[in-house]
Amino acid sequence: MPSPYRALFAAPGTKAFSAAGFIGRLPLSMMGIGIVTMISQLTGRYGLAGALSATVALSAAALGPQISRLVDRHGQRRVLRPATLVAGVAAGGLLLCAHEGWPDWTLFVFSAGIGCVPSLGSMVRARWAEIYRGSPRELHTAYAFESVVDEACFIFGPIAAIGLSTVWFPEAGPLVAGLCLLAGVFLLTAQRSTEPVPQPKEHHTKGSALRAPGLQVLVGTFVATGAIFGSVDVVTVAFAEEQGHKAAASLVLAVYALGSCLAGVVFGLLHLKGSGERRWLLGVCAMAVSMIPLQLAGNLPFLAVALFVAGLAIAPTMVTTMALIEQHVPRANLTEGMTWVGTGLAIGIALGSSVAGWVIDAAGADAGYLVSNAAGALAAAGALLGDRRLNRPVKPEGIDEQDERDQRVEQSVA
Repeated sequence: MPSPYRALFAAPGTKAFSAAGFIGRLPLSMMGIGIVTMISQLTGRYGLAGALSATVALSAAALGPQISRLVDRHGQRRVLRPATLVAGVAAGGLLLCAHEGWPDWTLFVFSAGIGCVPSLGSMVRARWAEIYRGSPRELHTAYAFESVVDEACFIFGPIAAIGLSTVWFPEAGPLVAGLCLLAGVFLLTAQRSTEPVPQPKEHHTKGSALRAPGLQVLVGTFVATGAIFGSVDVVTVAFAEEQGHKAAASLVLAVYALGSCLAGVVFGLLHLKGSGERRWLLGVCAMAVSMIPLQLAGNLPFLAVALFVAGLAIAPTMVTTMALIEQHVPRANLTEGMTWVGTGLAIGIALGSSVAGWVIDAAGADAGYLVSNAAGALAAAGALLGDRRLNRPVKPEGIDEQDERDQRVEQSVA
């Protein structure tokens, strides 16, 4: 590793909780595609498979912020373990119902229960924030590293899930995803020394962290950003099928994630000055502009190159987003704020994939990338319209006068 990353992991416990977070995050990319592969093999019903996958995603989007809010109040260990057990039992119930051929409604009930899966990425980032609070350079590198881990999960997770379900047995993909979740969460929560200490009750905001205007801008923009990702995935598969090389779609999408991975690694080495809000705005606009060449792709090699270039804007934008969340939500609600951004992304992915599927059915894969372009335009518009809100970080609730005096002293020393 380059020296900034080596220095990052010099702090005790960082290697262990980061490794646990990687294991626990694999289900994020494995569960949905694993369910689709399992149901399509057992029943041949792709419509049912897609509906169940969407149920898991939407349930997680609804429950995730509530679980993270409880984590902020009571700690990771006390909340994550019971929530993960509920999700694990639901996953087991889904596999049993699918294997036995039970009525469809039972599949949807258990799929909704899987939504109790906690946002492990937010939990790990909260630990980095606790360790390197007041050290923006190290925290910037930590967030960059976690974005790279996210992309690695999305490169290898779907390949593993599809491979397990097709080579071993249909339920193998979701089964291994569930086991990874259980192992990751229990390994993470066993590490008490790096667990963020819950803030006193009076430091928490009244109601949801989403009341913060700046967080609303980030979440709203990331709904449109998620629609970019969801539509690109679906349209790329359809485009590869029209080209007669459907199996190559996974490789093309892996190149998309690889571009983000490499950009994240390099971005973590940089010590950038200036406005984070301006970098975030440029990053969102760059993602929007990078969708335009996809519309011109006439073959898979050109598409792969275009997607690689498009991926370069993803990780830097995500890293900057995490830094902005700290400025717009109180410290006591940091995990919830991070999870809300992930929720917006998940909702956007579900919407983008659905709309892209309708467009493909009506006009073909070439027209599908119009959805990606439209989503990019909406994301850029949201970022531009919300720029003024982002440039006015709110004063976190629960900071008393002594805290403010301490902060002023620290700033004057710096």
